[in-house]
Amino acid sequence: MGLITPHDLTLDDYQDKAVGTAFYPKDRAITYLALALAGEAGEVANAIKKMLRDDGGQLTAERGKKIVDELGDVLWYVAMLAWEMDVPLGFLADKNLKKLAARAKKGTLHGEGDER
Repeated sequence: MGLITPHDLTLDDYQDKAVGTAFYPKDRAITYLALALAGEAGEVANAIKKMLRDDGGQLTAERGKKIVDELGDVLWYVAMLAWEMDVPLGFLADKNLKKLAARAKKGTLHGEGDER
């Protein structure tokens, strides 16, 4: 898509910088962030639905930019939700990759449930 450029920003750096842009009700942060995350994920899904409906299922440059923008919003809410839980984003990413590697080793990447 031509949108990727080299960068040195780590996930933890991103999270630290994102905190400086945070504005939400702190007394209900977890609930607010979880709901907002679901909403932003819905916007990603909606953009892809429009790709199917309006673009013949082809990822156009314009639609791709919209999806990338929405994915950035998803990332921000994931980062803030993790931050509110005192979880560094890099730790979260590493933990998830280790879980997936263990599933791959067991041959259980396909299927359902967390305990595969």
